[in-house]
Amino acid sequence: MYILLMGPPGAGKGTQAEKLIDEFKIPHISTGDMFRAAVSAGTELGKEAKKYMDAGGLVPDVVTIGIVREGLSKPECANGFILDGFPRTEEQAVALDGILKDLGIKLTGVVNISVPDSELVARVVGRRICKACGATYHVSFNPSKVENVCDKCGGNLYQRNDDKEETVVNRLHAYHEQTEPLIEYYKKQGLYKEIDGLQPIDKVYADVKVSLGCSK
Repeated sequence: MYILLMGPPGAGKGTQAEKLIDEFKIPHISTGDMFRAAVSAGTELGKEAKKYMDAGGLVPDVVTIGIVREGLSKPECANGFILDGFPRTEEQAVALDGILKDLGIKLTGVVNISVPDSELVARVVGRRICKACGATYHVSFNPSKVENVCDKCGGNLYQRNDDKEETVVNRLHAYHEQTEPLIEYYKKQGLYKEIDGLQPIDKVYADVKVSLGCSK
């Protein structure tokens, strides 16, 4: 089961990935995870990526693609994976095709969890995080019992800068600019499946499985 998982911030990719991991026992791999692993392992590409990350710059495609190749070549990915956060551009998608071909892997499917921007903004802007333990709440969907106080540890809840409305709107704009070409790219390959992310979590998951050729 080789899955490319797409979806804008707040669409529920993390929740669906957890369910896929539990059922199919395959790793969930994000580019962030691969960067951290490469930097921690001290690989040549990891050292190169660290230079850009430490300087606050974007890691060039040639380094990113090399790190993705390293990550997907690991033994734990041989029997399947959920790839998240890569590719972000059509050029990266072409590079990923080359990596998978070299590894003898074919994608099972490209699943995009689709949610309208207005709903995404509401989901993300309402998110609150505990400063002490990291527990996540939502002012509308999953509020704490006492406002701005964590149910688990009594810590203070706060809104991340990334979750503020202006930032969320900008992230969504960038996501759409990058993603639309990828949708057409994978449609042409017959791999693209779009799932309605407004449905209940279990219904979204059932649809994800169907899109990957599994029974409900």
